[in-house]
Amino acid sequence: MEQKQIFMAFFRVGMLGFGGGPAAIPLVQKEVVDTYKWMDADEFSDILALGNALPGPIATKLAGYIGFRVGGIWGMVNGVLATIVPTIIMMIVLLASLNAFRDQGWVKGMSTAVVPVVGVMLLTMTIDFIKKSSKSSLGWIWTIVFIIAGLVLMEVLQVHPAILIFALLIGALLKRDAKDRGKET
Repeated sequence: MEQKQIFMAFFRVGMLGFGGGPAAIPLVQKEVVDTYKWMDADEFSDILALGNALPGPIATKLAGYIGFRVGGIWGMVNGVLATIVPTIIMMIVLLASLNAFRDQGWVKGMSTAVVPVVGVMLLTMTIDFIKKSSKSSLGWIWTIVFIIAGLVLMEVLQVHPAILIFALLIGALLKRDAKDRGKET
């Protein structure tokens, strides 16, 4: 039963995650946190942050890790296959079909209409992450500082997001290590 749930969760993500990894992230979160309750939202946020720092498509990384965590090696294989097989099949079918009708207005309109929907999904997830950050030990001031610093570093200075995430992870580890050493004395 568990393997079937892993397959169905990531198959739905693979079928509905139109627009790539960023569009799939809210869908994975909905399946993993809300539908099957394999982890809470904070754990998902941590896995997402770490997954974004690693190379490769985020949906398959999430499927592999979560599948492994829930169902072991077979859960990992199951989750990854459930994520990529629908995409492969749909790409072959849709691209062949769209290529045949690429000059039609409805095809151009359909492709254009998807972009704002994905943007809204990402905005909703971003707002949820901001709320969670502000309620954590960071508080609103540090949350706003990190948002502004992240925006400046990524958009103005063109720092890759993985570098920023890695630096924040190292900073959090060093801060925790310093706090632990302070408790020992």
